[in-house]
Amino acid sequence: MAHSQPFARIRGHLRIRSLLARQCLAEFLGVFVLLLLTQGAVAQAVTSEETKGNFFTMFLAGSMAVTISIYVAGNVSGAHLNPAFSLAMCLLGRFPWVKFPIYCFVQLLAAFCASGATYVLYYDALQNYTGGNLTVTGPKETASIFATYPAPYLSLNNGFLDQVIGTGMLIVGLLAILDKRNKGVPAGLEPVVVGLLILVIGLSMGVNCGFPLNPARDLGPRLFTYLAGWGPEVFRVRGTDGIIPHITLLSSSCSAGNSWWWVPVVAPLVGATLGTAIYQMAVALHHPEDSDLAQDLPSTQHKASDLEKPACPSTLECKL
Repeated sequence: MAHSQPFARIRGHLRIRSLLARQCLAEFLGVFVLLLLTQGAVAQAVTSEETKGNFFTMFLAGSMAVTISIYVAGNVSGAHLNPAFSLAMCLLGRFPWVKFPIYCFVQLLAAFCASGATYVLYYDALQNYTGGNLTVTGPKETASIFATYPAPYLSLNNGFLDQVIGTGMLIVGLLAILDKRNKGVPAGLEPVVVGLLILVIGLSMGVNCGFPLNPARDLGPRLFTYLAGWGPEVFRVRGTDGIIPHITLLSSSCSAGNSWWWVPVVAPLVGATLGTAIYQMAVALHHPEDSDLAQDLPSTQHKASDLEKPACPSTLECKL
């Protein structure tokens, strides 16, 4: 008992009492974990020339990283992890607009810092793989470990549409998972199902541009690579001739043009808005009101009393 008192005093001094500060700290850690694990999987595959990883291990690691990140921050910050999801919550009135820019900044900062951690972790591997020449294009490019780039064939319009549809599908799936009046997910398993959602989006929509779906996840690392040695080419050059499929790369003739960098920032916000509207209009707005449920209660009770009597098996209906 006496030994626990010093720890109690330390905890009392270190504990943050501001709710917003606690939320920001948890959100920062959640995004940091997400990006470190996701980029680490890509760096491992790239620097080993795919002898210790491939596109599926990258997709799988990124999906499981989302699951872990939600468990890390979920009960404190809500584990938004993504400005697009924060925007969706604001549009639904579940998150105050005044916190939206704060969360966006924290998510961006965490993504930037996680990129630095990935760079330090794989510094020797990067130097060995590139010979000390950090490039955005060419067979030994490494910028795609951190940020996303479009495929050679992808036009700017198609790339924008890709991110709108991909993020819209993400938000529709997330709202369905969180909708307690829909099928629902057992409490505590939501992060696992969200991870599966990310995995299926990656496996079905990842080829065009690596499915960033997250403005902070793309812009934060891109800013880091700009400062860490890759230079302004990360904003000017469209991509590379690389073949790593997780972050689809592009050649110098890519039709998406030199202005790709803003697409993973703007398009996911548009997709989040559309995804929120679609789920509300197609599903959420049509759930029975509480008054309707109250009116149905007597008939439900009557049916329940009938079930106490022996019933013919053919009259029973599966409710799954």
